Amino acid sequence: MRWQRGRRSSNVQDRRGMGGAGLKLGGGALLVAVVVMLLGGDPGTVLDMLGGGGGPPTETTAPASAEEEEMVEFVRHILGTTEDVWTEIFAAQGAQYQAPTLVLFTNAVQSACGTASSAVGPFYCPPDRQVYIDLSFYDELRERFGAPGDFAQAYVIAHEVGHHVQNLLGIADQVQSSRSGASEAESNALSVRMELQADCLAGVWANRTQAELSWLQAGDVEEGMNAAAAIGDDRLQRQAGGGVNPETWTHGSSAQRVEWFRRGMTDGQMSSCDTFARG
Repeated sequence: MRWQRGRRSSNVQDRRGMGGAGLKLGGGALLVAVVVMLLGGDPGTVLDMLGGGGGPPTETTAPASAEEEEMVEFVRHILGTTEDVWTEIFAAQGAQYQAPTLVLFTNAVQSACGTASSAVGPFYCPPDRQVYIDLSFYDELRERFGAPGDFAQAYVIAHEVGHHVQNLLGIADQVQSSRSGASEAESNALSVRMELQADCLAGVWANRTQAELSWLQAGDVEEGMNAAAAIGDDRLQRQAGGGVNPETWTHGSSAQRVEWFRRGMTDGQMSSCDTFARG
């Protein structure tokens, strides 16, 4: 992936080296946390549970490696392309796109959705309209979940920005309202539709950026599909050693996530991403 072709965003807030006390989780808790990773509706409850309140941020002085600094540049460039794509799409509809801020953190972070440990994975917080990522997640994505590659990493960012698009369009509020008073199964089903739509919107981004930049190389598309499959609820439940129970899913199966990401990437149109109107 020739990611350097993308425009470098200035909307990145670097909070690396800041963390909260008492926020480390064990391997079992980490796997459970990843099940709720990428939550776009209202992650506050989950984040508070995982964060446990924590303490005030503390500075550390460990220098970042050259590899990590290159990853920061990668994130800036990927975010820049999402800004370009969604600015153009919103403008075509007579609207103005308001870009989110992407916050880089280490170990733990405080957001408007609560205090989160890095175990929660990348997430979008609707109240403050910010995307949060601990770069160590990419190591987990590669080593623990078998989804390596820069396009896989880019997909993660594009998915979270997809949740921001849902927030701007009022979809997040509508879903949250519908989930209030709904049964657990109904609430989970709505969450799945939200997540699959964010996957489709990530696919729209992939389609548009490829048309503009021609930056994908052999194997890149497969990396993105593999990442989508790696974080399907059914696969995560199997990895956790339990049975597969669709009624408890909040993000969709591996097959569903791949299907909707592919749909957006093939069509490149938001109109193809109405997961709420389709069975």
